[in-house]
Amino acid sequence: MQIKYTITFLSDWHAGSGLSAGSEADAVVIKDKNNLPYLPGKTIKGLLKDAFYDIIDVQPTLIDKTKIDQYFGYENTDKKGTIAGTLFFSNAKLPSIEAGEITKELSEFLYHNLASTTINDNGIAKAGSLRTMEVCVPLILEAEIDGITKEDIPIFEIAFKYLRHLGVNRNRGLGRCKFTIKTT
Repeated sequence: MQIKYTITFLSDWHAGSGLSAGSEADAVVIKDKNNLPYLPGKTIKGLLKDAFYDIIDVQPTLIDKTKIDQYFGYENTDKKGTIAGTLFFSNAKLPSIEAGEITKELSEFLYHNLASTTINDNGIAKAGSLRTMEVCVPLILEAEIDGITKEDIPIFEIAFKYLRHLGVNRNRGLGRCKFTIKTT
């Protein structure tokens, strides 16, 4: 079974590509071939796995570790390898209607740069500390998870509520978001 969900960003966000844009930005947002932002499925998978472990810490009766291992996979220490999980996470992308309407020229309006610097004890910018990061404006992304059973959906709804921030600097106000399951 497959579930579809949306990620509604409520603030600017940054999911890094690992690249820079020279003098324009030290870190740029990950983009597809059409210059549109997306979140890799493996990022969402990792965040959800962490959310499930948070749930165990708070309410251990809701889910057990063997179910988490089944969903996400685990390291098999006996055989020195990994066991794959049963779930497949697609990349989260703009809805196809919006993606089809945004040209490469218009896609530039989805991004802007934020600058930050380290301030020393005297209130002066520390030399060489200016950093510029490209961020994406608030928008909605869509994705799917394959391999879920109907009985699993309620625990995923709970786990999605734990994910309230995504990406870089999420502890500093970036990446505020809301996950919503669209179909079951």
